[in-house]
Order: sequence, then C-alpha cells, then structure tokens
Amino acid sequence: MSGVLRLWAGQHDLAIEHAETALRLSPRERTGTPLSLIGEAHFFKREFGEAASKLLLSVQENPGYPHSYRVLAACYVHMGRLDEARAIIAGLRRITPRLVPSAAQLRSPADRELFLSGLRVVADDANLIPCAAPR
Repeated sequence: MSGVLRLWAGQHDLAIEHAETALRLSPRERTGTPLSLIGEAHFFKREFGEAASKLLLSVQENPGYPHSYRVLAACYVHMGRLDEARAIIAGLRRITPRLVPSAAQLRSPADRELFLSGLRVVADDANLIPCAAPR
C-alpha cells in the first residue's frame, strides 16, 4: 500500500522502491498488483519501454485486473504504437465496459494528463465517450 500511496503522490522512484521491496520480501504472496504499480511508476517517469515491459508481465500475471490494461494502452499511445494500444483496449473490453476511469487519486496534474491523454486517443478512436476529467 505504501507504494500505491507514493505513486498517487507523484513519488515515482519511491513507489518503485516500495513495490520492489514488497516483491523481494514476499515473492510468492501477492498483495495487490506490484508489477502494475512498478509499470505505472515507470510510465509516469516517461520510461515507456520499461513501463510496457512491466505492464505486460502484470497483464499476464493477473489478466482480470483492468488498470494494467489501461496504463499499458496509454503507454503504447505515447510510444506511437496505436495498433498495439487498440489491441490492449480490445482485451480491456472483455473485462469491463469502463475504459476510461477517473484519475482523481493522482495528485500530480501532469500524471493525470499523461494517463488520460493516452486513453483519450484510443477511446476517441473507438468512438467512446471518456468519463469527465477529475476535479
């Protein structure tokens, strides 16, 4: 949970450190989705290649967790890999009809915009109406 709170606060390096510590201390017992958290932190650091790598592992490990798909799709958009982003969105649709969530938990406006702007591209592409921007 500490990693999640650090991520929401915009402390990306500390979020990665806390998630990696949790994985190291308990490698077989997962509480939450540490690979998704690490991938998302790399995404916000604009380390898109590393983010995509971790997020793909997260999707493989926990294919029912929609947030990994959302961040991965946004990541692919920012990498200019729109076909792959569309494929990820197709996978997300099998899990949930809600493609664009609120990002109000993200305290950094830059983080919110990076995430939502990537999702808007594929949501607009799919003729979807994204949810309202966070307040």
